[in-house]
Amino acid sequence: MSNDRSFSFDDVLMIPQKSDISSRDDVCLQTSVSMMNLQVPIVSSPMDTVTGHEMLYSMSIAGGLGIMHRYNTIQEQVSEIKKARTLGATNLGAAIGVTGDYLERSRALKNEGVYMFCLDVAHGHHVVMERALKKIKDSFGEEVVLIAGNVATSAGYSDLAAWGADVVRVGIGGGSICSTRIQTGHGLPTLYSVMLCSAQREFEQGDTLIMADGGIRSSGDIVKSLAFGADLVMLGSVLAGTPESPGETIVDTSGHKRKVYRGMASKEAQTDWRGSARSLEGISSTVPLKPPTQEIMQELAFNIKSGLSYTGAKNVSDFQARAKYMLQSSASQIESSTHILQGGGGRS
Repeated sequence: MSNDRSFSFDDVLMIPQKSDISSRDDVCLQTSVSMMNLQVPIVSSPMDTVTGHEMLYSMSIAGGLGIMHRYNTIQEQVSEIKKARTLGATNLGAAIGVTGDYLERSRALKNEGVYMFCLDVAHGHHVVMERALKKIKDSFGEEVVLIAGNVATSAGYSDLAAWGADVVRVGIGGGSICSTRIQTGHGLPTLYSVMLCSAQREFEQGDTLIMADGGIRSSGDIVKSLAFGADLVMLGSVLAGTPESPGETIVDTSGHKRKVYRGMASKEAQTDWRGSARSLEGISSTVPLKPPTQEIMQELAFNIKSGLSYTGAKNVSDFQARAKYMLQSSASQIESSTHILQGGGGRS
């Protein structure tokens, strides 16, 4: 049994370095995912309160990627893809499972022109994932790009890459509405998992991409994910509550507008999409109505570019080669926040 100490986003600070970047516009965030080029390395989570056809379109025109959720019938999922294409989306992905109708679903999506599949399960380091990845690769070969996960360890990353994944989702139990660590006692901090998987990729000299997924709350967390080896990040809560996220806008008792945001392992989500709830590893809540997705994406991209410029890096690969970090104390974490609202102290 291992007793390693881990760390997460708030435990880490990137160290500023000499820079010759005169403008943030000189920083390039472009990332290639096989046949698809993204201008911003951000992917929307395949959750039924995050990504439907409007989110697919908004993420595409913002330079990112949307992953259409799978918690519906095949016909309903295909219909959402068609709506997104009518609107004009080009970068499109769709989630499938690893049991049941996943082959039929993938064929229907492929017939609609979707070639980016996200094999979407809570615990991806599993023999059913191995079987599913190999069957899909046998069916479609190199015509499809497979995102698989989630995993938390170097062994998980290594196995999924060997089984045929083009991108591995890294992070277990870190989501804002995920209760996996509480219910099961399992998981690792996402940033630590990204570091483990990145080191494994370097050791194996592999090229399977890493997607940080879970616990990312800010552009600073995205910058840290990239620094530690992630090629992409997946966002749920950051994009939940936007006008483009699925679900109706509700007005609470105080007159504030809100939208539902729920984990797909929550009782409410499970009951809606399969008629019953089993292992509950998520919760359902509401979040305030946010600005449009494009505004959020523009702000994130600007801040990420600013983060890279503090290291003097003009692109993500350069940033990963140059980045340096330190672990910070709890007092430093307080100083790192906008602590004027926390009271006490005498520092200005």
